[in-house]
Amino acid sequence: MKKISVIALVAVGLLATSCNNKEKTDTSVATEQSVAESKGEVLAVDAATSLVNWKAFHKGGFAPRWGTLNVKSGDLSIEGGQVVAGNFNIDMTSIKVDPASVTEKDKKPAELEAHLKNPDFFDVAKNPASDFKITSVADLKEAPKDAVAGANKTVSGNLTLMGKTMNVTFPAKVDVVDNTAAIQAKFTVNRTDWGIKFGTTETDPAEWMISKDIEIAIDVKAKK
Repeated sequence: MKKISVIALVAVGLLATSCNNKEKTDTSVATEQSVAESKGEVLAVDAATSLVNWKAFHKGGFAPRWGTLNVKSGDLSIEGGQVVAGNFNIDMTSIKVDPASVTEKDKKPAELEAHLKNPDFFDVAKNPASDFKITSVADLKEAPKDAVAGANKTVSGNLTLMGKTMNVTFPAKVDVVDNTAAIQAKFTVNRTDWGIKFGTTETDPAEWMISKDIEIAIDVKAKK
């Protein structure tokens, strides 16, 4: 049986958030769908200014951890002044833990980063990248209260984590100005939909202690 530590219990909840014991999601999840056709003007994702943020808790909101992941590459397709397709690649080897989130004197951010990268969790040696590929973009009539500020579109896309692909749909703020485009969003999914588990069974304490909810915040910018 794997040794359970505080770091291990928190780590598997990477990108996860929960304010109470009730699991929740603000995102619909379905099977993989056809990727939107790239057409019109294609803008390259600016890796230097694009970022993915994550935050994690034990169930009940205890011992929060948060940090970032780098965006490696990608592009957004613009037609008629609107984003119609696109993709971006996430560098899983770039997992960072914000030192401000590690308040225990005997814990170090570097230790958590190393644990997240090993085979107990994301096994980045075998899965060095994740990606998101847009399947559709539609007008958003009314943004839910937990949506990112200024949300104006509903974005659907295939999200690949740990080699598994599922389609997710969430509200987003999508802007196209001059020769630039940007997508900002925050959404919650269930990590087990991608097979992200630490405990061997549902009753394993390691699995029970971690929220299944996963919060992902994306800020992707593209330009000529």
